[in-house]
Amino acid sequence: MVEVLYFAKSAEITGVHSETIFVPQEIKALQLWKEIENRHRGLADIRDQVIFAVRQEYVELGDQLLLLQPGDEIAIIPPISGG
Repeated sequence: MVEVLYFAKSAEITGVHSETIFVPQEIKALQLWKEIENRHRGLADIRDQVIFAVRQEYVELGDQLLLLQPGDEIAIIPPISGG
């Protein structure tokens, strides 16, 4: 069980700022993203633009294995535009 935090555009797409999801304790980063994307199909549109963080550390969406603990935070952070 991990907490997924959505920011900016990802929160707009999902309609929530956070949610708890159940995923395997050992999961590859890309598999974790796909689990989240399956819940919120609109996230596919921003996949190549997001910063993905696990326990406040940036993670590339690739084949690296993540060892998750209950309560870990996963953050989905799209690029922030400003002016």
